Amino acid sequence: MNTVGIVCDSTCDIAPEWLEAQSVRMVPLTVFFGDEAFRDWVEIQPAEFYRRLAAFPALPTTSQPSPADFTAAYAELVEAGCDSIVSVHLTSELSGTFESATLAAADAPVPVTVVDTKLVSSATALAVKAAIGARDAGGSHDEVVAATKKVASSSRLFFILDTLEYLVKGGRAGKAQGLAASLLNIKPILRFNDEGTIEPFKKVKGTRKAIMELAEHVAEESRSIGRMRVALLHADDSALAVELEQALTTAGADYELDSVNLIGAVIGTYAGPRAVGVGYHPMG
Repeated sequence: MNTVGIVCDSTCDIAPEWLEAQSVRMVPLTVFFGDEAFRDWVEIQPAEFYRRLAAFPALPTTSQPSPADFTAAYAELVEAGCDSIVSVHLTSELSGTFESATLAAADAPVPVTVVDTKLVSSATALAVKAAIGARDAGGSHDEVVAATKKVASSSRLFFILDTLEYLVKGGRAGKAQGLAASLLNIKPILRFNDEGTIEPFKKVKGTRKAIMELAEHVAEESRSIGRMRVALLHADDSALAVELEQALTTAGADYELDSVNLIGAVIGTYAGPRAVGVGYHPMG
C-alpha cells in the first residue's frame, strides 16, 4: 500500500506534540524579537510570546521557512517509507512559505503536492485534519489531496481584533488597511476572502457586540449550508473563546466543535493580543 506523508507549517497553530502523534511533519516559521530568533511553536509557546509582545518596544518580525527546511522534511518522510507527500500551508498571499515548499517539492524524490489553503491558523488546521483523515482511511495520494482541497476551499475564517495596529504595522492588513478602528472602541470583524487576503466584514462598537455579530453570521451560514465543523481561535485569552462559543450556541448555530486553538507567535505577531475568531466548513 502506498504511504502518503503529510507536511504542514506552524501557522496551522496545532501543537507539535499532537501533529507528531498523527505522523505529520511540521515545519516552523520563525519570529524575531530584535536579534533573538524563535521557531514558532518549537522554541516559543503562545503564552510566552504574548508576554514578550506586551513588553517589547517594537513589533516582532517573522520569517518563512527556507526551501532547504522543506527539503529536509520531505527527505525525512521518504526515509520513513512515504511514497508521496501532501504539503499543506497558509495562504500564499501573506507568506512565502508556500513558495518555499513548492521549490523544495520540485526536487523531491517522490511526488509532492503543495496545497495553498488561502487561510491561516485554525482554518488551515481543518484542512490539515482533512488530510490526516483521508490518509488514515487508506486514501491514495490523489484522494488525500482532494479531501484537503475540498475542506480548504469550503472553509471560512472570520476574526475580531482588539486593534488593527499589529496587522497594519506588519504589512498584512490587505483591504482592511483603511479602517479607522482605533476610534470610539470600534472592533473590526475581518475575514479571509477567496484570494487568501484579509478584508473587512463589519465594524462593531465593542468586543462583546462584535462577538454577538460574528456568532449571528455563523448561525445564519449554518442555516444556509447545514451543520458545520467549527474551530475557534484566540490570542491567549480563553475567556473570549468561551464567550464566542456560547454566542454561537445562543445564536442557534448548527455546529460541531472541532477544537479551540491558541494563536501562535507568527500569526499572533499580526493579530495582536485579545484576538478571537472562528474557522468553519460544512460537514456534508
